[in-house]
Amino acid sequence: MKDAASGTREIVVEEDFPHAPETIWKTLTTGELIGRWLMAPAGFEAVQGKRFTFQTKPAGAWDGVIHCQVLEVIPNERLAYSWKGGHEGNTGYGSLLNSVVTWTLARTANGTRLRLVHAGFVVPRNRSALETMGNGWKKIIPGIGAIAGEQD
Repeated sequence: MKDAASGTREIVVEEDFPHAPETIWKTLTTGELIGRWLMAPAGFEAVQGKRFTFQTKPAGAWDGVIHCQVLEVIPNERLAYSWKGGHEGNTGYGSLLNSVVTWTLARTANGTRLRLVHAGFVVPRNRSALETMGNGWKKIIPGIGAIAGEQD
């Protein structure tokens, strides 16, 4: 996690997998597989402009829906989508969050380096989400490799 001049923070997680970028890409862009390592998306397609949602635990005035839109698709290389949720009336868990998740895949001699950047956490408002999701992404990413291993 690092500070930017604007006062926002981001989560960055990198991991190397012994699978081809095409296999990791499939794991990142197939709704049923996403549901196994993260949450089941409703309406996801790896098509720029496509809107989809995730459902997580509601909190206060927030219904738990994470609204997303695919921002960039470069097959087997890069996928970015907006990640918006929370409610302006909430503090802590469920506070208003307007962020972007970017997955970058790079072929390596032994497979693929996967880099996640989840950017746009405004502190102190999003401190709870930053800490929870920072720890969560570190636990979730290895699952991508496990599921990709089933696809080889």
